Parts: sequence; C-alpha cells; structure tokens
Amino acid sequence: MKTLRHSARARIAAVGLATSGALLLAGCGAANETAAPAGGDGDTELSGSIAGAGASSQAAAMQAWVAGFNSTNPGVQVNYDPIGSGGGREQFTAGGTDFGGSDAYLDEEELPAALERCGGNVLELPAYISPIAVAFNLEGVDTLNLQPQTIAAIFTQQITNWNDPAIAADNAGATLPDLPITVVHRSDESGTTENFQDYLAAVAPDTWTFEVSGDWPAEIQGEAAPQTAGVVQAIGAGNGTIGYADASQVGDLGTVAVGVGGEFVEYSPEAAAEVVSASPRVEGRPDGSFAIDIDYANAPAGTYPVVLVSYELACGTYSDQQTADLVKAFFSYVVSEEGQQAAADNAGSAPISDEQREQFQAAIDSISAGA
Repeated sequence: MKTLRHSARARIAAVGLATSGALLLAGCGAANETAAPAGGDGDTELSGSIAGAGASSQAAAMQAWVAGFNSTNPGVQVNYDPIGSGGGREQFTAGGTDFGGSDAYLDEEELPAALERCGGNVLELPAYISPIAVAFNLEGVDTLNLQPQTIAAIFTQQITNWNDPAIAADNAGATLPDLPITVVHRSDESGTTENFQDYLAAVAPDTWTFEVSGDWPAEIQGEAAPQTAGVVQAIGAGNGTIGYADASQVGDLGTVAVGVGGEFVEYSPEAAAEVVSASPRVEGRPDGSFAIDIDYANAPAGTYPVVLVSYELACGTYSDQQTADLVKAFFSYVVSEEGQQAAADNAGSAPISDEQREQFQAAIDSISAGA
C-alpha cells in the first residue's frame, strides 16, 4: 500500500502566476474570456484559461502539449507550474488548480478528498511514460553496468566507494577510481522518488528496507536538490556523484545499464513502455482512474524496469462549463497521437498505445459540468 508523507502545504493562491523558479506555460488567450461550450459541430472556438501544477518531470512534455494545443486553440491560456508531484496533488485535491500532474497515483488519503472535490469521479491518466535514469558523473567512465542489488546498496550507502568489488564485478575490464560515492537525491516530495523507491523495494527488499514514499529517507545521508533539474545539476557539478532523474533531462551525464533477466539493459522509452503495457490496473479505483502497479521484480528480459509513470489528473465533474470544456479539450490533445508524438519529440517519452488512447479518451469525453 502506498503511503505518502506531505512535507509542506503548497501556496494555492500562487497557482498559474509566474514565480521565482517556477515554469509558466501559457497560451495567448485572455484569462477573463468566457469559453463557448464545446459544440458537436467541431467548429466552436474555445477561449479562457486553465491552470495546473505538479510533476517537474513532465515539464518538457507539458511545454510541447501547450504549444501544440495552442496551435489550434489560440484563444486558450494553459498555465502549468512544475512544483513537484506532492504539491501538485495537494493543490488539485484542495481545488486550487483545474488539473494536475503527478508521478504517483492518488493515495488512500488523497483519493477521498479528490472525489469530494470532483463530484464523485476523478481521472488519473498515465499519459507520460519515461524511463528513470540512474545517472552519474565519474571522470573517465561514460557508462556502467549495475545489478539491481548493487544499485540498492549504493543508494542505501552500504557501498560507498566506486572501486567496490560489487561494482567491479558488474564491469569487467573497467578502470574504476578509488573515490567516494556521493548520492544525490530529491529534497522535495517527488513522484520520481517514489517510483524509484518502488523499484528498489521490489528488486532488493533485503537491502532497501525503508518505507516507500515520495520523500527520501532521512536516515540516508547524501546531497539533496530540488526538482528534476536540481538533481541533474547537482550530479553534473561533482565528480563521483550518482542520482536518479527522468531520463529525458539527464543530458550528457553517464547512465547505468540495469541488470534485467541475465543481461544489462540501457534505458529507452520503448523498453520502459514494454514494462508499463504489461502492468495490471489497480483494483477498486474510480471509473476514470487508470492507475497501474508495475511488477518491477518480474520484468521481462530486454525491458527497462526503472520507469516513471506520470499521471494527468482531472475532475469528472467541474462546477462550471467553461472549465469542463477547456480541460476536456486540452486532455484530448494530450492523449492524442499528435500530442503523444510531440511529447516524445520534446521530452523523449514513450507514446501510449492505441488501446490506452481509446480508453483514456472515453474517460475524457465523460468530463462534464455539475449543477
């Protein structure tokens, strides 16, 4: 059972405003315009604004989605603040945003609040799929092979030096320096952190004995950095550093090929998508929820199991027609073949399958305005 500890209450009033360190994605429409209802003839021009907040891992994809959506809906303004998954879920369930982005599905405490806010149904669409790279910066070493147990031992600091025998055993012939390992982790509550911990707990339960959470365990020391960009920057700024981040944002850092089924597999969107497509849907969720549980420990050979599944959150029912129409239109673009390809081109993510698209679109089409 997932348990998330919320470290701080986000400032709901700041949603959609340009703040220091926040990414503001906007179309060119006016915020105070009124949207005409989404008509059946397909010729109705939408206008107005919607605001979302959440996972920083989705930032590059969200930029592509907003740009693509605005190319045919220039009268709509879409704002997205990449404050992190935890803050995004808090703001969404509290009613401070119209939609959210989260690298973890709503937990047993958040879901009832979301259902109350959303008129009894909430959409959780895993529309952003990307590998999580185990990224490092080690002079003279560009790539590493690591078994899952070795990765877990490094991040729990049971392995503390780069020339440790366990690392050497996975990398025959490599010259590994006698250098301490610096583990870099997220300082803020993060769905990427939770997904990474989910993987470690599944593949190395005797080594990763901490409760899975969106927060990094306080017992494990290391270098902390905020949001995806901060982790990548911190890894790149040192020598002997290692961390985890959405693979689309690791740039020129070295990356780990992970042991899976007797071979070492480099990350790729396609290899990550294969794991997701084989994962079962979580039972007992609302009709609009497509939350999945990934079987990390039994990933097929050739797949990449360290994967980030990021959700788009929306209400089944909104209090006004304008918001319902705009969220429905924007989410329809997000899951469309065009929208998924735009995210793949801009963020390196894996497009969802045609079957997923059909299922997600049916849920999006059910979004309505309540009395």
